Amino acid sequence: MSEKCRVAIVGTGGIAGAHAGAVAALAERAELVGAVDVDLDRAKEFAARWNIPATYSTLTELLATGQVDLVHLCTPPSTHVPLATECLAADVDVYLEKPPTLSLDEFDALIAAEEKSAARIACVFQHRFGSGAVRLRELLADGVLGRPLVALCNTVWYRDDEYFAAPWRGTFDVEGGGPTMGHGIHQYDLMLSILGPWQKVTALAARQARPTQTEDVSMALVTFENGAVASIVNSLVSARQTSQLRFDCENATVELEHLYGYQNADWTITPAPGHEAVEAAWSADLLDVPSGHTAQLTAILDAKAAGEPTPVSLSEARNTLELAAAIYASAFTDKPIHRGDLAPGTPYATRMGGPGAPWSA
Repeated sequence: MSEKCRVAIVGTGGIAGAHAGAVAALAERAELVGAVDVDLDRAKEFAARWNIPATYSTLTELLATGQVDLVHLCTPPSTHVPLATECLAADVDVYLEKPPTLSLDEFDALIAAEEKSAARIACVFQHRFGSGAVRLRELLADGVLGRPLVALCNTVWYRDDEYFAAPWRGTFDVEGGGPTMGHGIHQYDLMLSILGPWQKVTALAARQARPTQTEDVSMALVTFENGAVASIVNSLVSARQTSQLRFDCENATVELEHLYGYQNADWTITPAPGHEAVEAAWSADLLDVPSGHTAQLTAILDAKAAGEPTPVSLSEARNTLELAAAIYASAFTDKPIHRGDLAPGTPYATRMGGPGAPWSA
């Protein structure tokens, strides 16, 4: 590998700009060497904007050059598995946009492909990497906050009917699901990175207002192996948009409110009576690293340089995707789902929506 990590962006639509910006912010460590899009004119326009020297209409052409170390895969979700598998076969690492796959079975197929490769996949869950989330995990691990008891996770956003005019949006077969898969997944992934493995979920989902095959609202009650309990709300019909997380621990309440990304100022900490020292522990030497693709890419490059496992690995991300599948399974069967219930080949492992949402009939 060259001194700088050679990065290519595959899929030059809306989210690709965030990826290019992250590479540009780390120019001393990484460089953009290629852009790929089935629409070559769009790839060329993107390349001109970000000073990328080469464009391709297929991933195969890019990989054939042998001049790339890391592919940022920014294509629609239905293409993730075949394209990521092609990268793995060429022993090229992947930074994979969310949702990583359309189903749990697809995700497990990706894990199997990775096991045969020297390359590794990192899933885009960038909210784990802001300094506030890092500090929260540290204080929980050190026992400063005591046990986590109760958590709230709300992704309440607004998308109008026009947003769903794109034929792949609001579908299980192409997008993978509604706000549970495509929007709230970032917030509850952050919650899971803090609270660890979940145990059981009871959920409901509804199509309240939007012209979709999927839900536009879901709600879930979740229990965790460590004894914590949490509620999760994912919505696309909420006029005042916000993303909220709250963790009530034995010694303090820690809260985060933002929209699409956070900084330290978006966090608040309220010590329980007698535990005022927690506030000083929170703020001590705390850097202000915003959440985002740059923060996660920094962690990926650090791991590559040190020969350590990539963050967030497929094995880590599976906990998140299994919860998404379980929310749909519980909502559509009206039954609680335990982690591990969704065996390979069963309806909600094969497809997030299983046989279909109740309203699809």
